[in-house]
Amino acid sequence: MISIDKKIICFIFLIAPLFVHAQIIKTIQKSDTTSKVSIQPKDSVQTISNGQPKTTEQRKRVKITHADSLIHNKSFANNIQRLIGNVRLRHEQIVIFCDSAYSYADTNMVDGYSHVHIIKSDTLHLFADFINYNGDLNIAKAKGHVKLINKKTTLTSDSLNYDMNAGIGYYNNYGTIKDSTSTLHSKIGEYHVNNDKAFFKTNVHGTANGYTLKSDTLIYQPKSGIVSIVGPTNIFNEENNLVASEGTYNTKTGKADLFKRPVITRENNKIIANTIYYEKATGNGKAFGNAELYDLKNHIIVKGNHVDYNDSLQTAMATDSAQLIYYSERDTFFLHADTLSSCPDDSIPEQKILKAYYHVKFFRKDLQGKCDSMVYLTRDSTTQMFHEPVIWSQSNQLSADFIKIETDDKDNKTAYLNDNAFIIARQDTGLYNQIKGRKMIGHIYQNSLYKIYVDGNGESLYYATDDNGIFGLNNVKCSSIMIYLKNSKINKINLISSPEGTLTPIGELSETDKTLSHFIWMDDIRPKSQYDIFK
Repeated sequence: MISIDKKIICFIFLIAPLFVHAQIIKTIQKSDTTSKVSIQPKDSVQTISNGQPKTTEQRKRVKITHADSLIHNKSFANNIQRLIGNVRLRHEQIVIFCDSAYSYADTNMVDGYSHVHIIKSDTLHLFADFINYNGDLNIAKAKGHVKLINKKTTLTSDSLNYDMNAGIGYYNNYGTIKDSTSTLHSKIGEYHVNNDKAFFKTNVHGTANGYTLKSDTLIYQPKSGIVSIVGPTNIFNEENNLVASEGTYNTKTGKADLFKRPVITRENNKIIANTIYYEKATGNGKAFGNAELYDLKNHIIVKGNHVDYNDSLQTAMATDSAQLIYYSERDTFFLHADTLSSCPDDSIPEQKILKAYYHVKFFRKDLQGKCDSMVYLTRDSTTQMFHEPVIWSQSNQLSADFIKIETDDKDNKTAYLNDNAFIIARQDTGLYNQIKGRKMIGHIYQNSLYKIYVDGNGESLYYATDDNGIFGLNNVKCSSIMIYLKNSKINKINLISSPEGTLTPIGELSETDKTLSHFIWMDDIRPKSQYDIFK
């Protein structure tokens, strides 16, 4: 009996404080439906985030403004209160709602459970299953179905720490930030509420205004829609693909400022440069520093240190070390000029007109040339050369006031030399076969000149040979001449109308006899490699 009585007495002492507190809460609720239950802390000294001590009078306490019931059990721990039912707490500009909570008076801290909702300044809302709120540091640690809403921006995560003073929420175990146009995910992230800026790190991916984003590190400003790229990033949709590691991209306007060798690809076109500026609305772009524009359909690459282009109009202009490269299965054609431009050919869809002007030089293993300006049409691979054009093919040099080369098929080409046409072929050291005329038509097979037709004012110098070598020089004048070549050397000449000719023995030749008027051998300016086009 004595032991039973002791148990009863101990039980009464344990439940008595709970009973008293419950009665207090009921009394308060009867007298005031919006009753405020506040904690009166003991005087103490707290340390705030900057390391400076803060007295009780200086710091603001987390206040209990409502709870359906309150339980305080000193046998469990001092200054701990359990709040149950429709809990509402306040701290400075913050209001906390939850189903239940523990309030820790000594640490000015609160644990909130179930349907947690924090409101700050009536604009920011934080929801979670659980919250630990530190009133001295103004930091909330939220877990379970966390949602942070700031105007039109929403952050969701399984866990989030939010600094109320700095206005920064951060997570390190995956989260998502979403606004009206964008949704971005990452493993690690921060959201700065005050300046509406989000930082993403590791496994970043999402969508923004119709584009898909993948990155290692980037910064996003929801209000402006600007993505700051600070790590390897890929932004793409079905038509466009952007790869960069530094710069900015506006998801609302499509404006991009990209650095550190970015790449932009659209359908059959690609651009690479040290720096690229691009505006989606106008299609205008600028590329600086080793810029390269690829026309993958037409096998053309345009290079330059300064490139202006328009994505919509499919136009481009390159200056400063401008270069055009045309590649094929057989060979690659290299061309340099002060300025290179490209635009669509209105006569045939998906074809281009390429223009090169001022100090043009080009090189291919079997063909080289120079002129002041040139036009190339991709529709039929026709080349037009203006202002003192010269072409070198093996040992032949072709020049005229205007030259046009037409491609009949992959093996056959026709070269038209108009006005003051002149062809020179080196026979031996200091000896040159020469053909002049008003116009000429040269026939080329597999990039080798094999037949020339001279139309008007034809004149020719060619060396006669036998088994012993050169024995004389033929000087022929004829209105029309057909010349056949073998291995780039004159093999046969047909004099078509009113020919006049003389043969001078090799030993009787003077220096003036060896050349026609206006003879110039220009081998010193002939490009010998792809690098010589810049000389």
